[in-house]
Amino acid sequence: MAANNKFVKLPSGAEMPIFGLGTWKSKPGEVTAAVKHAISVGYRHIDGACCYQNEQEVGAGIKAKIDDETVKREDLFVTTKIWNVDHHPDDVEAACQKSLDLLGLNYVDLYLIHWPMAYKRGKELFPKDADGKWQFADTDYVDTYKAMEKLVASGKCKAIGMSNFNKQQLERVMKAASIPVANLQIEMHPYLTQNDLVDFCKSKNIVITAYSPLGSPDRPWIKEEDPRPLEDPVVKDIAAKKGKSAAQILIRFALQRGVVCIPKSVTPSRIESNFEALNFELNPEEMKRLMALNRDYRGVDLTWINHKDHPWCPYKPE
Repeated sequence: MAANNKFVKLPSGAEMPIFGLGTWKSKPGEVTAAVKHAISVGYRHIDGACCYQNEQEVGAGIKAKIDDETVKREDLFVTTKIWNVDHHPDDVEAACQKSLDLLGLNYVDLYLIHWPMAYKRGKELFPKDADGKWQFADTDYVDTYKAMEKLVASGKCKAIGMSNFNKQQLERVMKAASIPVANLQIEMHPYLTQNDLVDFCKSKNIVITAYSPLGSPDRPWIKEEDPRPLEDPVVKDIAAKKGKSAAQILIRFALQRGVVCIPKSVTPSRIESNFEALNFELNPEEMKRLMALNRDYRGVDLTWINHKDHPWCPYKPE
């Protein structure tokens, strides 16, 4: 992929910016300013989700930059995701409309099923019973996807896909789909290269988006002993030799694989620095060294919600 190739094509023919701003863990009160600054810098892709509980603030940032004529709506690519409590087909349209209302938009460019696991229907995002046990539901994500296809027909979203699905789950959806799966969003960094899944998706014309490309060092459940790609000696060595930051190297690693990358930041200087990853290349030897760091390490493994108990868990703990 050439350094100046800033888009990937979706099955519909739409162009998806290969670099965007992630908003997971971006707090209300911070994220509006982050979105505004990112758009001012040149970002044209904003990634969000219902369960981040900041869609209204994301929307406020988008509106501000449309109102001041920095961009038009059609210049932006906005992604959001349906949460686990809204998987039932009867709930899908209302869930999408709620996100649109919060974002202040008439449509989103991409709507994803956030996780394959359905939770108990209702307004509680993280439902638990009186004993603190997670309350799951048995809604099949294939039925959720079929309901989302109607949103494309109605114009509420331009494309649909999934997040955190494994290959087998992806294939189940593909067999039932009448609208092609446009995108699969997954955790990806040099400690979790996901080669087989990337190759499979490329063979099926499904665009991959890498979340937590820096290893999500600020995730709430991180432990002191957990590995951190930003601190890896190989990453730091390449960064030093190229005069770049470790974060820029990790972002460029994803981009150079032809993968969409959505690092999160609310810090103006980091938002700017991350964007610079579009403007240099890693050589083949550097890419080889980074690929060799793979250890199949997941930072976002969901052990904190006993995901192994759910029949649609995308990966079981060892």
